[in-house]
Amino acid sequence: MAKPVRKAVFPVAGLGTRFLPATKAMPKEMLPIVDKPLIQYAVEEAQEAGIEEFVFVTGRAKSAIEDHFDHSVELEKVLRERGKTDSLEAVTDWMPPPGHISYTRQQNPLGLGHAVWCARNFIADEPFAVLLADDLILGSPGCLKQMVDVHRHVGGNLVAVEDVPPDQTDQYGVLDVSTDDGRLAQAKGLVEKPKPADAPSTLSIIGRYILEPIVLTILEHQDQGAGKEIQLTDAMAKSINLVPFHGYRFEGRRFDCGSKVGYLEANIAYALARDDMRDEFAEMLKGYTTDVGAAAE
Repeated sequence: MAKPVRKAVFPVAGLGTRFLPATKAMPKEMLPIVDKPLIQYAVEEAQEAGIEEFVFVTGRAKSAIEDHFDHSVELEKVLRERGKTDSLEAVTDWMPPPGHISYTRQQNPLGLGHAVWCARNFIADEPFAVLLADDLILGSPGCLKQMVDVHRHVGGNLVAVEDVPPDQTDQYGVLDVSTDDGRLAQAKGLVEKPKPADAPSTLSIIGRYILEPIVLTILEHQDQGAGKEIQLTDAMAKSINLVPFHGYRFEGRRFDCGSKVGYLEANIAYALARDDMRDEFAEMLKGYTTDVGAAAE
C-alpha cells in the first residue's frame, strides 16, 4: 500500500501571453470559468482528493492569487450585513484552513520541472500531486480523486493521460507503453514533445501528476531538455527504472484552457452543467447556432 498523497503543487508562475491583453495585469490562473477562477477549480479538485497542504509556485504579478485564497474582510462584512448568505459562502466555504497554503517563487522561467523543483522544501519524503490549472477537467469524481484511488494500489509515479491526434504529439510528453489494459498503461519510457514520426504512441500526459520524491532528486541536477528548459517529463523518464510508472486514462472531459478556443469551450460546458443556468444558457446558444448556420449558407 502506497503512502497517502497529502500535498499538492500548483505551478502558477507562467505569464499567460496567449491571453494578452487580459493577462497583462491579471494572472491567467484567475481567468474565470463562468464565475470561478481556473485556480479555484484546481484547488477544489485537490481538496476532493484528500489533499491537505497546497503549495503555489508563483512569479511576479501573481499577488491576485494570494489575495483570492485569503479573507476579504471588507467584502465579507458587507455581505454579512446585507444578509447575502449565499454570496458569503461562495467566497469563504471552499478556502483551505489557515496554515495549509504555502507560496514560493520561481524567479526564472526555466520550465515546469524547475517550477516543481522550487517546491521541494515543502514536499520532504512523500508522494505529492501536481496540478496544472490550464487543464480543466469536468468529471465526477474529479480526476485527481480517481488518480489517488489508483495510486493507493500501484504506487510510484502516476500521470493522467489521453490519446491525442497523431499530429499533436509534439505538444505533449508521450508514453512509450509496455502494457495497457485500456484504463491503466505501464510505461517503459517517456518522450517530451516528439515529432509525430518519432512518437512511440499517442498516449499523452496532461496536467495531473502524482510523483514520488525521487523525481525532485533527479530535478536537482537542473538538466535542460526540450526548449532548453528543465522538463518534468525528462525527470520522470529517468525515474522509470527506480519506481513504477503508469499512465491513467481518467473519466471526464478535459479542456485546454491555455488556448482561447479551449477556454471558451470550457465556459460553455461548465455553464451547461449547472442546474441554475443550463436551460437559460442553452436557449441563448440556440440563437447563436442559428446565426452561424445562416452565415455558413
